[in-house]
Amino acid sequence: MHEIKCPNCGQVFKVDESGYAQIVQQVRDREFKQELDRREKELENKLDSDLKIAKMQQDKAHDEQLAEKDKQIDERERQIERLKAQLEKTETNTELAVSNAVREKEKELAEKEALLTKLKGDLELQKKEEELNKTNLIEKHRGELRLRDEEIERLKDFKARQSTKMVGESLEQHCMTQFNQVRMMAFPEAYFEKDNDSRSTGSKGDFIFRETSEGVEFISIMFEMKNEMDTTATKHKNEDFFKELDKDRNEKKCEYAVLVSLLESDSELYNNGIVDVSYRYPKMFVIRPQFFVPLISLLRNAALNSLEYRRKLAEVQSQQLDLYNFEENLAAFKTSFADSFRKAGDRFNDAIKGIDGAITALTKIRDNLVKSENHLNSANNKLEDVSIKRLTKNAPSVKAMFDEISGGTHEA
Repeated sequence: MHEIKCPNCGQVFKVDESGYAQIVQQVRDREFKQELDRREKELENKLDSDLKIAKMQQDKAHDEQLAEKDKQIDERERQIERLKAQLEKTETNTELAVSNAVREKEKELAEKEALLTKLKGDLELQKKEEELNKTNLIEKHRGELRLRDEEIERLKDFKARQSTKMVGESLEQHCMTQFNQVRMMAFPEAYFEKDNDSRSTGSKGDFIFRETSEGVEFISIMFEMKNEMDTTATKHKNEDFFKELDKDRNEKKCEYAVLVSLLESDSELYNNGIVDVSYRYPKMFVIRPQFFVPLISLLRNAALNSLEYRRKLAEVQSQQLDLYNFEENLAAFKTSFADSFRKAGDRFNDAIKGIDGAITALTKIRDNLVKSENHLNSANNKLEDVSIKRLTKNAPSVKAMFDEISGGTHEA
């Protein structure tokens, strides 16, 4: 709250913030209006004075400005004429440019319409060709299916007329025929024969493929062919023969093992192509007969590409073997030399011990000889002191005999 004192009556009033602000604003507005009126009068007086002076100067310069303005008007009129001429020329050029641009656009649109029409025609033609190709492809697949069905029927009829043994042998003969057809062209130096060696365990595969280069065997494959008649009661699975095939592969020291099989004829897994079963046995594949030669080519080409690395590896291994043999020979020489040195040291120590023993023995012999000499000297001295009297001192009968013999002439 604010207190306001009346200047006339001296009475004090209390007003709030809003009322006080309105009173202050009224006082300020009144003072501002008085100051504004005062300054307005001053400005009017000054303006009247300045107008009188300016009018005098304006009258003086008016004539000069009129002449200058007339000159400027004439110059502007000339500029206007020139601009009109340029504008007319520009409009003509613009119209010409617009006309040319319109013609270009129309030409471009016509070309685009022609191209669009051509593309539509090509698209329709392509669609027709695709439909025709689809039709031809469908007919082709139908023909292939018919041929496949006919081949299946032929094989079924062929199997029906064969015994179980003949079924297996026919697949082996088929694979042998496939290989022989391309042998001289694709595998002129390869070994591909039936595995007839069953001496170790009584088991054997069907075929073995091997190929060497410069005396280095770079690929070897053990093949097993499995087939059965459709009327067989107990149907086998391909995985039933994995273990036996792996054993045959290891016994004949082959790198790869391949099962050529017509078993599980309805299996999508085995019908799609080459099946890698390395998750069961290393480097083992299951294929249908039509992939027999292609798989040999794939494995052979892959091994041939790594042949150079194998040669370098064999060379390094040979060098390492030579180094190993050298180290072995050096170690053997060191061992032999150390053993000989140890034995020579032992003999030397034995000889030293023998010499020491001999010296000790000779010393003992010398001492014994010296003692023996002393004893002999003592014996000699005793011999010289011997007399019949002493000898017969305690033997009166012997003394009597000596006295009788010598007639009593011996000295006592």
